[in-house]
Amino acid sequence: MKDELTLVIDIGKSHAKLLMFNDAGEVVERHGRDNRSVPSALGYPALDVQGLEDWMSHTLGASPNTVRCSRVMTSTHGAALVGLDETGLAWAPLDYEFDALAKHPVWAREFEDAADAFAQTLSPDLPAGLNAARQLFYVQHAHPQAWQRTRHLLPYPQYWAWRLCGERASEVSSLGCHTHLWLPQAGEFSQLASRQGWAALFAPVRSAWEVLGTVRPQVSQTWGLPPHCVVHAGVHDSNACLARYLESLNRDATTSTALTVVSSGTWTVLMAPGASTQGLQAERDMLANVDVLGRATPTARFMGGREFECLLAGADPEAGSLEDLQSLISGAVMALPSFAAHGGPFRGREGSIRCGSKAFADAGSAGLAAGQRAALAALYCAQTTAWLVERLWSGSALPRTVLVEGPLARNALYLGALQGLMPAARCLVSLDPVEGTARGAWMLSRWGQSTAADVMPVEALSVAGLGEYHAAWQRALV
Repeated sequence: MKDELTLVIDIGKSHAKLLMFNDAGEVVERHGRDNRSVPSALGYPALDVQGLEDWMSHTLGASPNTVRCSRVMTSTHGAALVGLDETGLAWAPLDYEFDALAKHPVWAREFEDAADAFAQTLSPDLPAGLNAARQLFYVQHAHPQAWQRTRHLLPYPQYWAWRLCGERASEVSSLGCHTHLWLPQAGEFSQLASRQGWAALFAPVRSAWEVLGTVRPQVSQTWGLPPHCVVHAGVHDSNACLARYLESLNRDATTSTALTVVSSGTWTVLMAPGASTQGLQAERDMLANVDVLGRATPTARFMGGREFECLLAGADPEAGSLEDLQSLISGAVMALPSFAAHGGPFRGREGSIRCGSKAFADAGSAGLAAGQRAALAALYCAQTTAWLVERLWSGSALPRTVLVEGPLARNALYLGALQGLMPAARCLVSLDPVEGTARGAWMLSRWGQSTAADVMPVEALSVAGLGEYHAAWQRALV
């Protein structure tokens, strides 16, 4: 029907959103809330599934548009798994920032010995619970009674699909998200997952766009969704962002370009469909994600949102100007990684602000003005992005195209600096007012219906000495 809407549930690590789209792809209504972990009954920090459900039920129940929603698609962050017993949660899903095995060195060594090699999983060893298999290993060993109740395992997007319609499913973009559970090139579970008995517990694999069923009667009543509302399987958020470009890539297969899609948020994730997996460096947090079609997608990432916020040190993100950027470059003021504890190509390094020959622990103590701090945050993220693009496409002679989505797509200094750092590349920015993860999720709910992405070329900022500055930054990384 013409007035029907699509509900997109978009759960990121720091923020959760509800968006209602009409058939033209316009957002009719949207809501958001912060997303934080909560203490679990078993003593570890857990994902706030009950808080999110209460918020969604209350918000949708109060909206007059909910009854118009004829379909639901969920997109969530990765590194999150849910165990179910016969009636519901067998244990609260772990927050991936919890280092579950840190206090259990024997278990940690057992896990490392049992894991498949990087050559098979293309999943690097990451800190805390970013390899979701570590979470399962922890629950299995630390909480055996909870594990014994576990009858099914679901990736996080499919948990919400199950909660809505009662049908259990898994999906490859979440299974293949640096979990150690999946072999991207073989399209099957890892030996670790099989030997530990986890593979047998995972629900059947379905495509992200597949309809699993209609909403449960109780959900229809409490959330306000109509009984005929269908529920799609759901997708990993960064792969939702990539999915919107896959069809156009297939249509334009004769065009030779090295495309990198930059999906920004808490994590800045760079995905290079078509790049070789041979050059992936595990120690640089480079990996292969799995796209919604099941294909290995070379990926690199850094915690750009967290690092940007750290470098701002309380400044307005929009406070920076071209003059501020030029003052940083002329004064050889640079941010050297890393400013986030989890993941990224420079993990293990302590971030610092270098002002000529002096080094400071953070932008605040360096005495930088608010505008300079905002410019430095944008420049640092642009430098890290450019550095990673070249490594993803190392050895390829194809011309580079970089397409930026998310919050960084609205930062003029970041965009202009990125194009300036990559003068031979074509940098594009999404003009879509809707963030890429939510737009990609909406498009997946109508997979196969061709829709063009609205993008615009980026103009390089005119900044003297940028090339020399970036070369010095790279030398400082050695």
